[in-house]
Amino acid sequence: MTDAPPLLRQAAGHFAARGVTCDVSFSTERLTRLGSVTVKLVAYVRVSTAGQVSDGYGLGVQEKAVKAWAKSGGHRIVRLIREEGVSGAKEAVDRPGLSEALVAIREREADGLLIPRLDRLARALTVQEATLAIVWRDGGRVFAADTGEILKDDPDDPMRTAMRQVVGVFAELDRRMVVKRLRDGRAAKSLTGRKHVGAYAYGTHGVGEGRERDAGSNPVEAAAHAQILNLRRAGKSYREICEALDAEGSRPRRAAQWQPMVVRAICQRAGLN
Repeated sequence: MTDAPPLLRQAAGHFAARGVTCDVSFSTERLTRLGSVTVKLVAYVRVSTAGQVSDGYGLGVQEKAVKAWAKSGGHRIVRLIREEGVSGAKEAVDRPGLSEALVAIREREADGLLIPRLDRLARALTVQEATLAIVWRDGGRVFAADTGEILKDDPDDPMRTAMRQVVGVFAELDRRMVVKRLRDGRAAKSLTGRKHVGAYAYGTHGVGEGRERDAGSNPVEAAAHAQILNLRRAGKSYREICEALDAEGSRPRRAAQWQPMVVRAICQRAGLN
């Protein structure tokens, strides 16, 4: 026997508080063996932010989990889809990787969808249930590396559906709590006078870590920034400043050439009209 995943234990606790006992223990054999049939699987792994790459459950860890699960059960991954920087709250139509996986199942390229765990599929209950319904409608099966097959709804087993949906609720709650912590952090940082939202202005970049991070001089852009202000103080027009910068090979941050409105914004931030 092995321990149940954290979200499943949370779901069991939710029911226990209401007087309903749920056995969430399961055997490794039941998770990995599906009889003697080899199932063709499209594996899907996802991280929503770059930070998740280093938080212990990045794409590499997820890939190892799905590959190990498939190998232990004698199944074959016919396609591995990675989706990076995509929120689990987005619907499948707005997630190219997940859409690709669903098409593979619909076109019978794969017999089922394999995910590391349920919250990698979705972090919003409505998205989770809609995606599962699409796979089941198209004759596919869904497997999670940590719990095994996610079975279709059964009218004679309402607890099955309830447990799955409570897991989805906790995944959505976790996402909302993360968003709240970030929002609270930005609010606290703003009270200190440090930059807390938006991109850094031309000539500056982020310096420091966490709540101590603030705008500081960007050495790569410092020379051009100083030249813009000096030319403006010398009476040059915004267009003339652009021409001078372009002639010297200086480039703005996100374009091939300087534009008068960009130069104007830089000057106004420095108190020059």
